[in-house]
Amino acid sequence: MPARKMLIESDPHQVRIAVLEDDRLTETFVERHGRQGAVGNVYKGRVSRVLPGMQAAFVDIGLERDAFLYVSDVVPADLTALAETGRLLRSVAELLPEGDRDAPDEQAELEPQGAQGAEEASIEDLLQRGQEIMVQVTKDALSNKGARVTTNITLPNRYVVLLPTVDHLGVSRRIEDETERERLKTVLEELSGGQDGLIVRTAGEGLVAEQLAPDLLYLRGVWARITSAAAKVGAPTLIHQDLDLALRIVRDFFNEEYSVLWVDSPELFERVVEFLGHVQPNLAGRVKLDQRGSGLFERFKIEQEIEAALKSKVWLKSGGYLVINQTEALVAIDVNTGRYVGQHSLEDTVRKTNLEAVREIVRQIRLRDLSGIIIIDLIDMNEESNRNEVFLALARELEKDRAKTKLLNISEFGLVELTRKRSHANLERILTTRCPYCHGSGRIKNITSICLNVRRAALSLMNDRTGERDLLLRVHPEVAGALQGSERAIVEELESMGIRLLLQSDSELHHERFDMTDV
Repeated sequence: MPARKMLIESDPHQVRIAVLEDDRLTETFVERHGRQGAVGNVYKGRVSRVLPGMQAAFVDIGLERDAFLYVSDVVPADLTALAETGRLLRSVAELLPEGDRDAPDEQAELEPQGAQGAEEASIEDLLQRGQEIMVQVTKDALSNKGARVTTNITLPNRYVVLLPTVDHLGVSRRIEDETERERLKTVLEELSGGQDGLIVRTAGEGLVAEQLAPDLLYLRGVWARITSAAAKVGAPTLIHQDLDLALRIVRDFFNEEYSVLWVDSPELFERVVEFLGHVQPNLAGRVKLDQRGSGLFERFKIEQEIEAALKSKVWLKSGGYLVINQTEALVAIDVNTGRYVGQHSLEDTVRKTNLEAVREIVRQIRLRDLSGIIIIDLIDMNEESNRNEVFLALARELEKDRAKTKLLNISEFGLVELTRKRSHANLERILTTRCPYCHGSGRIKNITSICLNVRRAALSLMNDRTGERDLLLRVHPEVAGALQGSERAIVEELESMGIRLLLQSDSELHHERFDMTDV
């Protein structure tokens, strides 16, 4: 088990959290003040559009864009109606906040009695335009998409997750001992009393009913306040806001595997200690206040790691490297041997490079919070034993990831496909913006192409008038240098046609831009 540390750096503008494993950055979280994510928040919303063709609806929850609600995320008024429609509930794992390590058992456990085999309900049968409903955000909005919401409300605490709209009792799949799982299910039956759905999280392993009861009592109080508030207000309204980033990460992630939690703000330090004092008092002593004055992230070299995570090329210690490209449809990760030449054979060199690469790939996936469809292009391996070794190494590394993933075997072309759940914007979207020059292509025209554009512009001006003429051409210094050197033939051609270019360099100009005027 790797040694883990957590760092929380706070200032008047943002909170940043870093997770280190063996002193290497593996995860980072950022929340800008005034731009907090909405995942986990509960809203009273109004249905603005019902889309039968997509079996979905848009819901106005008061954000910039209407939220998106699939039919599979709509809970009818009661479980009798649910059984009558025959609609199967989604896995509770989909409903839990992203990053939750405690996904429940298989989806089959969540199917209500009498639901199997019946036809799925239609969105028109469940929702009408103008209807007011209570929803919870499961995925934050992106630049071109609204938030994703569900009517399946989930309220997590340290040991227990309350499912007030679902009749389901479950145990974290990370608790593998069958005897313990059965014992915990018996405890849940006792605690629930048939009132609501419950899941025991990983941190609840080994606990008895008396230890889990305070968690459940607190969550039932939260749900009572939510339903009371919803009854008093109109839509769209925020009626319950999840914990801020720092307390949410401490609640969901911080456990006995962490040796220390450094906090650089005295105020936040007090809040974290007080919070842990309520949910897990034995860990409160591991929280330390950093009083050195210098930046916490700087001292642990987190800033350098974050800057590197915004670049497409990642170097491996052996001399190989990865190229990571994010597109609208998927993330492509290419593995290359680079400077690594090995010592024995090509197959051995490729095997070692791939093994080193899959460890770094998973670290980069977690660090950058990559999601959706991810395609990994490994270096081709001839021996099946080597392919199996690399695949198993990748699967083991993915077990460290808290996000839900699905992994497919290596194809005959050396490609590995996996999917990873997204709930909020990744590191690149949070820290960067689209390039105003290349507009997302990541490339600009080369110097020869720019010089040929200059030629076309000059000839176009020539067509407007006759006779010799002088043109003042203002260009980037690299373009000016090319027109005087490697692309001199273009200048000579124009001069033979009576056009004389007077070059003026301007380093403030974008490479592709130029100004051409008569003098």
